[in-house]
Amino acid sequence: MREAHPIERTVGMEYYVSDADGVGGRLRASPADFRVTELEAFDTAPVDADTGGYPHLVLRVELSNWDTNDFASALSDRLGISRERVSWAGTKDKRAVTRQLFSVKGVGPADVPELDGADIEVVGRAGRPVLFGDLAGNAFDIVVRDADHPENAASVVADLRAFAGGEETDTLPNGETAVAVPNYFGQQRFGSRRPVTHEVGLAIVREDWEGAVLAYVGNPHEREPEDTQAAREYVDETHDWAGALDRLPRALGYERSMCHTLVENGAEDPEDFREAVETLPTNLQTLFVNAAQSYVFNRILSERLERGLPFDRPVAGDVVCFRDSDAPADLPLPDTDRTQRVTEKRLRTVERHCERGRAFVTAPLVGTETDLGEGEPGEIAREVLADVGLEPADFDLPGAFDSEGTRRAVAVRTSLAVDRDGDDLSFSFALPKGSYATVLLREFRKGDPDE
Repeated sequence: MREAHPIERTVGMEYYVSDADGVGGRLRASPADFRVTELEAFDTAPVDADTGGYPHLVLRVELSNWDTNDFASALSDRLGISRERVSWAGTKDKRAVTRQLFSVKGVGPADVPELDGADIEVVGRAGRPVLFGDLAGNAFDIVVRDADHPENAASVVADLRAFAGGEETDTLPNGETAVAVPNYFGQQRFGSRRPVTHEVGLAIVREDWEGAVLAYVGNPHEREPEDTQAAREYVDETHDWAGALDRLPRALGYERSMCHTLVENGAEDPEDFREAVETLPTNLQTLFVNAAQSYVFNRILSERLERGLPFDRPVAGDVVCFRDSDAPADLPLPDTDRTQRVTEKRLRTVERHCERGRAFVTAPLVGTETDLGEGEPGEIAREVLADVGLEPADFDLPGAFDSEGTRRAVAVRTSLAVDRDGDDLSFSFALPKGSYATVLLREFRKGDPDE
């Protein structure tokens, strides 16, 4: 088990599980090198269905080099509607070619505009919007270019096969290999270049609204352009929101929106700062709290690794969830609504369920209704929460910030194919929704996630 890259450790990913040296190389040398296709799980009615009962137009969109939020904004602007009427199942990486579902309320097929870098197909209509999580998972075809040591890939695969509980000779009939990695939330959850969303979220959960604004508008990072760093430093030093508007680059639209609100309201009490945060899109507000939960979860997984607890099977005190019976046969999904506490008496029985892919060891995404577990797993969760100064009741928050919490599998398994063409390596695999391709690839690259 190796120590992770420093920027990964800032978001709770402390280790790699593979001891093998990395392959290096470049990820996303071009958008076409990172292809993501949603495995859809959303039913639609025909396009000509009654708009009264089916007001949402469903689109399948292939995007090249588009941030999901930016595309939603561009689409709503071209349609002349509120951005809140556009929704989607999963946020994707920008520097990629992605195929995913969107829904738009109250428009017809003839209204759909053309946008550069977007191939838009009208799929049908729906009685409700496509919501976050309305997918089974994602299929990935990814190329790592100019690997420094492509020969190391085989050793990494062997380590990940062992982490999945398999033997070194385990290979599937189609030539793929069953592997597993810790189900960390990837770097992009927190910001690949400037990982601060969890810092904003932690401030929100503590109801430190001014701290949340400063974490987002101030809080410079060395990876940013110098003028951006200077503007953020000015915010930290002066709390002069009008002056910040003169200095913040126009591209930082969200930061500028928050500053405008503070200038208008006077920035004199916590409610002014809360209102500034609430000027942001609802999904971004929710993302802040989700990022705080994700950071705590990553810390819990890292501590589990450090203590040498297994990921492919439970120990007494763990909470497991069972397989979703509606999930595709080739993509097992955890059903976090069906959980069971593991006792010493039931340990061997639950181990067998995990071995057969019928159950998954979980850890908490902490919220107001969180069961932290017992034994050593519960001890880990409580120690991490104490270290960040939170407890489950703190997630009882207003509006989009409130969260009851849930549970998440501690490991993610997949069938992986790796092909080599000179110094380039191609990876093909599928992951359940909520899991990150970059978390698998970091085990191979073992480098700066921003490169």
